[in-house]
Amino acid sequence: MLNNVSQAIDKMNRKQGEILSFLILPLLGVVVYEVFMRYVFNAPTIWGFELTIFFYGVHFILGYAYTDTLDAHVRVDIVTMRLGTRAKAILNTVTLLVIFFPFITCLTIWTWKFAWIAVVTRELNSTSWAPPIYPVKVLMAVGFTFLLVQGISNLIKNIRVITSKSQT
Repeated sequence: MLNNVSQAIDKMNRKQGEILSFLILPLLGVVVYEVFMRYVFNAPTIWGFELTIFFYGVHFILGYAYTDTLDAHVRVDIVTMRLGTRAKAILNTVTLLVIFFPFITCLTIWTWKFAWIAVVTRELNSTSWAPPIYPVKVLMAVGFTFLLVQGISNLIKNIRVITSKSQT
């Protein structure tokens, strides 16, 4: 039962990550357009840089869970590379419970609160372009929610390793 939950979470985060990867195309388009306008016509836009930040930020935050699904986050593994599979799973479980879940749970709750306030007030960015910022804040909250749910999948997988009969 829990294995099915973990697999469903992994599948969801892999799929959203694969779809999200195409967000790099409009980001690239905006950057190329801005560079072209700035250096060829000497007419930079007021919105290009800001839109680039929005696209990149959304791409980055929604990519957290995808990267975690693939176990591809950068880490220093001087200690863990010397541990066996079960010992790694125990260490991962402890760090998930002591560090990851408290921190990411707080971030998820806070980003949803900020997103809700931004949606209710129809918040605009305080720049000359003044685009709506609430969609970006909602996507930030969604990204942290995906990461929190991926942490649950990782916990299930680690517990499965810890409780399995055969150890390597």
